[in-house]
Amino acid sequence: MAAIHPTALVHPAAQLGSGVEIGAYSIIGEHVQIGDGCRIGPHVVINGHTRLGPGNRIFQFCSIGEEPQDKKYAGEPTRLEIGAHNVIREFCTFNLGTVQDEGVTRMGDHNWIMAYVHIAHDCVVGNHTIFANNATLAGHVHIGDHAILGGFTGVHQFCRVGAHVITGIASVVRQDIPPYLMVAGNPLAPHGINSEGLKRRGFSSEALAALKRAYKTLYKSGLSLADAQAAIAAEGADHPELQPLAEFLASAGRGIVR
Repeated sequence: MAAIHPTALVHPAAQLGSGVEIGAYSIIGEHVQIGDGCRIGPHVVINGHTRLGPGNRIFQFCSIGEEPQDKKYAGEPTRLEIGAHNVIREFCTFNLGTVQDEGVTRMGDHNWIMAYVHIAHDCVVGNHTIFANNATLAGHVHIGDHAILGGFTGVHQFCRVGAHVITGIASVVRQDIPPYLMVAGNPLAPHGINSEGLKRRGFSSEALAALKRAYKTLYKSGLSLADAQAAIAAEGADHPELQPLAEFLASAGRGIVR
């Protein structure tokens, strides 16, 4: 049974799982589904065709599942899907998708989203990410698993941020960031691989050595991007951790930070 504060407004058609808590003055819309054990703080608005998995915690003053900030949006029943066990802090704004893409904005599981984060329409966020305060995603951005966005990081529309990437404070992302990198600045520049983060996630010393060699191939060897990509792909046969990097480079749409 859900625990709903007397001042909250929950549409009769909204679907609330077992053990859900809804705080004071929060508003839950008609098409919202909230999974078991979610805790929704005071003054939160959850609207649109929005689905939350179990165990999420949303702090006060968030706006979740509102219309996209896209002038082409014409009221289509697009969606927002949020996985399980995410923490979403104060004043965050997550928007629905648009029909110009797949019609859905997605977030995975176990993400730690700090205050004032904006996730625009049609973004895809993986699992176990951390977004520091005021990180902002424009539309159609993809963020890989275990990525960490420093405070005030801004990501341009259609960019991809690879798995295990970490960005410095106030980074401005205009191109794709390959997996495993540390980047910072405006203009954005690479600063090696995210060695400390990878160690914490159990990457072996051999894997780290292979990734460091790949970084030198990509950024220090003087090779063209195509030749560096081919060299990394060839070495990936013996080092599986290089395969995500090789695949990312093969599919980069906006070019990569380099």
